[in-house]
Amino acid sequence: MGFLLFMTALAAFGQGSDISGSRIRPHLKFLASDLLEGRGVGTRGGELAASYIASQFEASGLKPAGDNGTFFQKVSLVGVEPEASSSLSAVAGGKQVPIKWLDGFVGNTQQQKTQSTFDAEAVFVGHGITAPEFGWSDYEGIDVKGKVVVLFTNEPPSTDDKFFEGKALTYYGRWTYKYEEATRRGAIACIIFHTTPTAGYNWSVVRGSWGKEDPQVKLNPGEQTMALAGWVTEEAAGQLAGLAGKNVAQLLEAANTKGFKAFPLGFRIKGTINAKIRPIETSNVAGIVPGSDTTLTKEAIIFSAHWDHLGISVPVSGDNIYNGAVDNASGCAMLIEMARAWSTLSRKPKRSALFLAVTAEESGLRGSEYYAKHPLLPTAKTLLNLNFDSFYPFGRVKDVVVTGAERTKFFPVVQEAARRFNLKITPDPEPEQGHYFRSDHFEFNKVGIPAFSINMGKEYEGKPADFGTTIFEKYNEKNYHNPSDEYKDDWDFAGIEQMARFGFAIGLSVANR
Repeated sequence: MGFLLFMTALAAFGQGSDISGSRIRPHLKFLASDLLEGRGVGTRGGELAASYIASQFEASGLKPAGDNGTFFQKVSLVGVEPEASSSLSAVAGGKQVPIKWLDGFVGNTQQQKTQSTFDAEAVFVGHGITAPEFGWSDYEGIDVKGKVVVLFTNEPPSTDDKFFEGKALTYYGRWTYKYEEATRRGAIACIIFHTTPTAGYNWSVVRGSWGKEDPQVKLNPGEQTMALAGWVTEEAAGQLAGLAGKNVAQLLEAANTKGFKAFPLGFRIKGTINAKIRPIETSNVAGIVPGSDTTLTKEAIIFSAHWDHLGISVPVSGDNIYNGAVDNASGCAMLIEMARAWSTLSRKPKRSALFLAVTAEESGLRGSEYYAKHPLLPTAKTLLNLNFDSFYPFGRVKDVVVTGAERTKFFPVVQEAARRFNLKITPDPEPEQGHYFRSDHFEFNKVGIPAFSINMGKEYEGKPADFGTTIFEKYNEKNYHNPSDEYKDDWDFAGIEQMARFGFAIGLSVANR
């Protein structure tokens, strides 16, 4: 699609010029309010959030696209909430080294039982990666069935783009992969040694995320699972390493070395994970605007954002409500406003647009995974997914990050939109954090739908050169997955409006191709 045609289409269809930050603000403010108690999955606050989004879709004239003529696609999960009575310790030479809940370890059972116990040999498996295409096998030559595997998240460092894609994190580096591979290998438990550099965030993030209920997909009969998927602090990791005559730095260096071989640590790890178990009925929220072309209306694009956050969890400075204003009341508020703008276009695009607020992203992309396996619209007829997750309210930006867009055939459309909006496309500034694998677009991509997230860059209009980097680092350190991610009345929504218009224009162009 040529640039002139792109601009003509935008001019004819409105290009999202009606999208307003002043309308986005109240949606964000409500979704991030204490009334919704952090929008936890399977909680009253979460149900209120989903119902609010559905009501806004309906008020804007969208048609219900969920189950049985409703705006809701039901997602059945199992809530597994670890209890403070859970215990973990290392046993060596008759000596037992206890590790304290929350301050030393967090985690949950995947067995979906009220009590899961284990007492097994500990084996250090480096980064826990099996990647034959990179000539890397941390499990080679060792049987870990029934044992406790201990490892680091992330992956071996490299500057060679042909080896684990250089600086950029691959899926092998994600904690989700670590637990999946340990399960495949038959381990009874998997414990990650936390360090801020390897994880990409500090212990408070891990503690807040893993010290609460985990909505899990219901197990199939006989399915292999682990008694513990957990983390320990760097200090606790040092205690465990010391029992093996090592320290954390030595173990990490070994894990990063080509030719690494897994080895027993010479002690056992004993654990009892107590949990409350309950069924959870949650929902994706889906509204559609049908296309105007009688044939092409069967094809669609999807705008998505996750509505959930961490709910009520471990108190920080006396506050236990994890409001999730940036993450991701911002994306949901934008989704609501883009849905309104699309629905009220005087000339509807040729293809349909599905506006989808998904559940349980914070629990491992559960809602988008469910949609990908149970699509409301045929996958083969879904051209593109544009995902919106976490936007900063500090003004307009000069650049945009669209990691993964270059993998799709629509990258020229993205480039044209960036030129139209005077935005520079910036590569992912933290490729080592694996952002591409951490948001809902990844599940759409896995089933063959071109998908990527739109994110703000770090160059702010009228601000010092280091402003964007500074506020990101501050947010990541102080607010990310913490109760302090709260709405403020002095926030500037100009950049959020800018990103909504940019994403809207891309969707509009694809819908009219």
